[in-house]
Amino acid sequence: MATDSDALRERLDRATAHLDPPYAVVDLTAFDANATALVRRAGGKPVRAASKSIRTRGLISRALGRPGWAGVLAFTLPEAIWLVRAGVTDDALVAYPTADRGALAQLAADPALAAAVTLMVDATEQLDLVDSVCVPGRRPELRVCLDLDASWRLLGGRVHVGVRRSPVHSARAAGALAAAVAGRPGFRLVGLMSYEAQIAGLGDAPPRQAVVGAVIRLVQRRSYRELLARRGAAVAAVREHADLEFVNGGGTGSLVATSADPAVTEVAAGSGLYGPTLFDGYRAWRPAPAAFFACAVVRRPAPGMVTVLGGGWTASGPAERSRLPRPWLPVGLSLVGTEGAGEVQTPLAGPATTGLGIGDRVWFRHAKAGELCEHVNELHLVAGEEVVDAVPTYRGEGHAFL
Repeated sequence: MATDSDALRERLDRATAHLDPPYAVVDLTAFDANATALVRRAGGKPVRAASKSIRTRGLISRALGRPGWAGVLAFTLPEAIWLVRAGVTDDALVAYPTADRGALAQLAADPALAAAVTLMVDATEQLDLVDSVCVPGRRPELRVCLDLDASWRLLGGRVHVGVRRSPVHSARAAGALAAAVAGRPGFRLVGLMSYEAQIAGLGDAPPRQAVVGAVIRLVQRRSYRELLARRGAAVAAVREHADLEFVNGGGTGSLVATSADPAVTEVAAGSGLYGPTLFDGYRAWRPAPAAFFACAVVRRPAPGMVTVLGGGWTASGPAERSRLPRPWLPVGLSLVGTEGAGEVQTPLAGPATTGLGIGDRVWFRHAKAGELCEHVNELHLVAGEEVVDAVPTYRGEGHAFL
């Protein structure tokens, strides 16, 4: 009996029959449905597109053209400058501090860029670096956002739950930094950001790990309650020194919770548009898989096994199995433990190998979202049973920002 997976495989195979693997596709029906679902989950607050999870100008623009999406959360200053100059956005928040002197010089030399790009800071040393590139009085006022650390710290900081980001953790520290920024000529404090990675970026329902999932959910609930109070206090402390235009928070995995925080005015999302495998471990909402890459079967090394050319497109993060790409279609394939996803060849085992011949496609899903685009020059956009467009990735346009 045919399944939804069989139908998807047949549709992707037919749509891309004229292409030679390896290549990557985005199913526009799933992409658009995910974009709508993310807006709905944001509860009326605008969604800023996290560009590191998209890395294709055409699809960033597609998301921003939909109701409920506004602005870009960029990952480097050169990228933000490029997106603004290309007309993708006139509101680019750089999510991480920069030490790129060349990009800072470009920003300081162009009033239009300075009005469209917001820098991220968590220490006055970062302001000093900016001033060393172009002194106040010889540049337009630069927009600045404070990064509030959203991790959960217990036992006097001896236990750290979350990622290692900003040193600004308390409302008092946020207020002190806000006062320092407000007192510096050449800067204007316009925003505050806090990314709760332990909630947004950690799946709460890992497959076949019920106990681990229960512990994660408990930690997330308690962490959220702590952050709700601390972020509200930090925003109040910062507002004593500046009129904030926005307070940004969250990610695909925490949109509902983050948007419910009255201190937050906007949320960010990007991975949910593509639906990578890491989000299969979330209980509340799992985006529809929208991004895939195809590799061709080139040999049959043994009974019950095939080998595809390529496939070693692993994701960043801890070096563990969750970061490996997953053979998705046809159903019934798995990586071989001794080789994993190989640089040039990837052997696959499982019952589905019996139906695969030389030249057939195996469809993979990447563990993360935007990193898929670092391996291909373009994404083929599929609607129904045809490729309706091919849009260049950052790589395809000659950019490798990190």
